[in-house]
Amino acid sequence: MTVTTCRCSICGHIYDEKIGDACAPPGTTFEDPPPDWRCPVCLVEKSRFAPFASPLARLGL
Repeated sequence: MTVTTCRCSICGHIYDEKIGDACAPPGTTFEDPPPDWRCPVCLVEKSRFAPFASPLARLGL
C-alpha cells in the first residue's frame, strides 16, 4: 500500500498526494516537494509530518 496522505504533527494539516497544494500539483508524492517545503498552515518542516490513514478509508470514504 502506498502512502497517499501525511498529517502534520503540530497543526493536523493533511497533505494528500491526490490533491497536492500550492507548491505541489496533484499527484505529487510527499517525497517530491522541495526539501525546504513547509506546512502551509503552521510552517513546520516536512520532517514533522507522519503517514496518515483516515479511519473512514476502510469504509471507502
